[in-house]
Amino acid sequence: MNDNTKKHIIVFDFDGTLTKRDSLLAFISFVKGPVALFLGLFLFSPLLVLMKLHLVDNGKTKQRLFSFFFKGTPLETFNAWCDDFGHERRDILRERGRKYLLAGLLKGDAIYVVSASIDNWVIPFFYDDNAAYDSDDEKLVYIVGTRIEVKDGRLTGRFTTRNCYGAEKVRRLQEIVPDLRENRSHYYITAFGDSRGDKEMMDYADEKHYKPFRK
Repeated sequence: MNDNTKKHIIVFDFDGTLTKRDSLLAFISFVKGPVALFLGLFLFSPLLVLMKLHLVDNGKTKQRLFSFFFKGTPLETFNAWCDDFGHERRDILRERGRKYLLAGLLKGDAIYVVSASIDNWVIPFFYDDNAAYDSDDEKLVYIVGTRIEVKDGRLTGRFTTRNCYGAEKVRRLQEIVPDLRENRSHYYITAFGDSRGDKEMMDYADEKHYKPFRK
């Protein structure tokens, strides 16, 4: 099977690849304000330093930071914040990346955004509301992110999936496209990333682009 007859999948990382800055920090600042963000980062600074040194798990660190700011929040309120963030802060998207993604859609490519970010706030960057993501008839961009736990309508502060980072990105892509496990050779995958967390996903791809869309 030559490359022209294969099914084309384009996989994007979100933070730093399609965006100009980390969306978790941007979201916290958007919802809680920059002063609260600064104080939270100061409180967690020893843990964040250890994370940067790869001495503690980045997923657990992110979960603790997320829980500090959002544990106990009603899901309805949280999703409203996510919708507002996605609609009002599209300035954080890299314009060249957005245009490349749209061009892929027009060509009929399968587009996946595979991110360690919480999918609740990634989704609204590509859809008018979260309901569009839940409709199997309307999926144009597939969002594969870290998912949050909700009990009795409120966020517990925990995640229900592994942090979507490193090898987990490949596993989650295979989960949403099961045919990849049996018929990988039937697909031509193009991957875009910007960090160590994207290495396994980019190694899995046929074509890879590191830190694109920055000029």
